[in-house]
Amino acid sequence: MVLVLIIGDLHIPHRIHDLPVKFKKLLVPGKIQQILCTGNVCDKETYEYLRTISPDVNVVRGDYDEISTFPLSVTVVHNPIKIGVIHGHQSVPTGDLDALSAIARQMDVDVLVSGHTHSIQAVEHDNRFFVNPGSATGAWTGLFNGDAIPSFALMDIQGPVVVTYVYQLIDGEVRVEKVEWRKETDTGPKTLPQPIPSPIPSSPPGGGW
Repeated sequence: MVLVLIIGDLHIPHRIHDLPVKFKKLLVPGKIQQILCTGNVCDKETYEYLRTISPDVNVVRGDYDEISTFPLSVTVVHNPIKIGVIHGHQSVPTGDLDALSAIARQMDVDVLVSGHTHSIQAVEHDNRFFVNPGSATGAWTGLFNGDAIPSFALMDIQGPVVVTYVYQLIDGEVRVEKVEWRKETDTGPKTLPQPIPSPIPSSPPGGGW
């Protein structure tokens, strides 16, 4: 089992001053093996904070990042799952699944992680799995009217199965939804949205993380 934090579009300190306190209480050191960040961190201090959660931090460059050395894309492998990470502004139209699917094919990945939209998503499309963690701070974006909902995702990789826990801060409370995807086999891909019954736990079942 590998536990991977999927996070991005923090926009600290330009659009917001910090992560929500309830998220920071969940993101404790020693539980998460790897971080995949979709960019727009935006400053070095926030990047160093992520490194306190897990030393294995992979960040791609967003359109507002101050650290210019971040790559435009990253590929990581948790056999047999191959994961690609981009910021998401490469997708035209923005957030379009067909456009993202073309990028995933080009990168030759099973799972594509992207951001930019500030809207969370975890869906299967064209036999691949697409995850957008949204904005961890709920930072403003001009892509839609209204406030973005603070969100991130936690990916539990168990061989060919990817179990994704989607965390959203709604009305001051952390809500969690579980989405399961299996890499294509003889029986085909499998995606199972499974809302966790109320009361919502603050961490995944089975002992937490």
